[in-house]
Amino acid sequence: MQTRKLGNSGLEVSALGLGCMRMSFGDKPTDKQEMIDFLHKAVERGITFFDTAEVYGPFTNEELVGEALEPFKGQVVIATKFGWKHGEKGPHPSAGVDSRPEQIKRVAEASLKRLRVEVIDLFYQHRPDPNVSIEDVAGAVKDLIQAGKVKHFGLSESNAEQIRRAHAVQPVTALQSEYSIWWRAIEEAILPTCEELGIGVVPYSPLGRGYLTGKIDENTTYASTDIRARNPRFTPEAIKANRVVVDLLEEIAAQKGATPAQIALAWLLAQKPWIVPIPGSRKLERLDENIGAIAVELTSADFGEIEKAMSQITVVGDRY
Repeated sequence: MQTRKLGNSGLEVSALGLGCMRMSFGDKPTDKQEMIDFLHKAVERGITFFDTAEVYGPFTNEELVGEALEPFKGQVVIATKFGWKHGEKGPHPSAGVDSRPEQIKRVAEASLKRLRVEVIDLFYQHRPDPNVSIEDVAGAVKDLIQAGKVKHFGLSESNAEQIRRAHAVQPVTALQSEYSIWWRAIEEAILPTCEELGIGVVPYSPLGRGYLTGKIDENTTYASTDIRARNPRFTPEAIKANRVVVDLLEEIAAQKGATPAQIALAWLLAQKPWIVPIPGSRKLERLDENIGAIAVELTSADFGEIEKAMSQITVVGDRY
C-alpha cells in the first residue's frame, strides 16, 4: 500500500482511507461483527486511515471503529469530528451546529472513550459554526493538542478565509470536503489555499455517493434510511441525465482494463500528492476495487479527454 503525507504536517496515512459512516448511519443497518471483521481486513490490506464522527449513529460508529481498531493501536490513524448540537438523542445535523470551545472539549473527552484511545489522531470541525469565531475553535483544539488529547486539527467544508484564519491560530493538518470528478467547487479557491499553507485534502464522496461506480440507474431505489433517498442527484431524472459522466468513465476504464470507480479515484489521486480520498465501502470486493485504483495510471491525454468531456457536461441536481 502506498502512503501519502497530509500536507506539511508529517501525518502519513495510506493513499486511500476508509469512510466508516455508512457502517452505522444514513443507510440500511449492518451487522456489527461483520463490520468489525471488514475493518480488520481493511487493515490487513494496508488501509491505515479511518474516518468516523460522533454524529454518525450518533455515537455507534465511533464505538464500532474503536472496538474494531483497538488491536491496531499505534498502527492506524483515526479521524473523528465535533461540531453538532446535542439534543435528547445526542448530536444530529437537524439540531444545528455547536462549536463552542466548552462543547469541543466535552466531545473530545467522550470520543476518546468511545474510540478506546489516549489521543485523537485527527479532530475535525464537522461544519463551520457562524456563531463561534474560527479563532476560538482553533484555540480550543490547540488547548487539546497541548494537553496531549489531540494530535492534529482538521476542518471540513470550510472556505478559504476560514482555513487561513484557523491556520494562523493552530496549524490545520487536513481539510475534508466533498471533491470528485463531478463536484469540483473546491478547485477555485480552496485547493490553492491548502497548497499554499501545506494542508492535506481528504475528499469525501469521491465516488459521488456510489453514482460514479456505474452501478446505479434510474430504476435503482433507496430505503428511506438511505440519505440518497432525499438527494436531488438521485432522482430518476437526475440519474438518467448524469449518465454521460459514467459513460465517459466507462470509456476510459475500458482502455485501461479498469472500472469506472477506479478511474474516478485515480483521477482524484493524480490531482495532488497530498490528496487522500476516503471512499466508504462495506464489502470486500468494493474495497479491493477501490485499492486497485492506486495502480491505475492516467496519461496527460486521458486528463485532456476528461477535461474536455466534463466541460461539455452539466451535472443535474444539487449535491444536498
